[in-house]
Amino acid sequence: MSRRQVSSTRRGGSIPFVGALNSKSKSSPLLSVGLVLLGAFLLIGYASRGSGLFGRDKESFSKVEGDFTCTQEVQRAIPMLKKAYGDSMHKILHVGPDTCSVVSKLLKEDETEAWGVEPYDIEDADGICKNLVRKGLVRVADIKFPLPYRAKSFSLVIVSDALDYLSPKYLNKTLPEFARVSADGLVIFTGYPGQQRAKVAELSKFGRPAKMRSASWWARFFVQTSLEENEAAIKKFEQAASKNSYKPGCQVFHLNSYH
Repeated sequence: MSRRQVSSTRRGGSIPFVGALNSKSKSSPLLSVGLVLLGAFLLIGYASRGSGLFGRDKESFSKVEGDFTCTQEVQRAIPMLKKAYGDSMHKILHVGPDTCSVVSKLLKEDETEAWGVEPYDIEDADGICKNLVRKGLVRVADIKFPLPYRAKSFSLVIVSDALDYLSPKYLNKTLPEFARVSADGLVIFTGYPGQQRAKVAELSKFGRPAKMRSASWWARFFVQTSLEENEAAIKKFEQAASKNSYKPGCQVFHLNSYH
């Protein structure tokens, strides 16, 4: 709307030809002001593209890494997850960077309880996140060690981004631990090979560069850790995604819990 206001100002100074003939000094300053305003709005729009203005969703940028992440993808996928898991979406644990954003989103869903585990420092967290921590809904924990929850404490465990920063040595312990605390399933959102995650400035927080692994690598790893893919959930998720024209920006794996 700002651009249209600028253009109408310019037309106001050029359409009345009589006024233009009587005084060129009046139209010339108006034209100059209009061009200056237009340039200013264009600069503001360019500078604001990364902050979610001009129609772009603020949630498409991670507070943790400053770029697109699978944690944001979890939020987009919630409607599809509800179709795939039904009643199992009532008690959820999310594990991953910026977990506060996911927990906040889930808590807005009907009949849904949600908790989060943040694997990294949250000193720069906003007031909403700190409030979730005070309530005990979000906790900071090193996921390389056992989670402080009993077996099958949650109906569903959703993990995003966190596994991309773990070596196979720790994955062998961490992934089975996620399956242990879930009752009805484990959903993993992970990057595609070639996708960039942490920037150089963030490596001190994550400890190591992200390792993006292929679907075939994950399939072999699931077999090694005795985790089976949830075929029923996969089918329902894909059907919901097709119906909603949703295409995941990350790899999504649906696994059964340990029985």
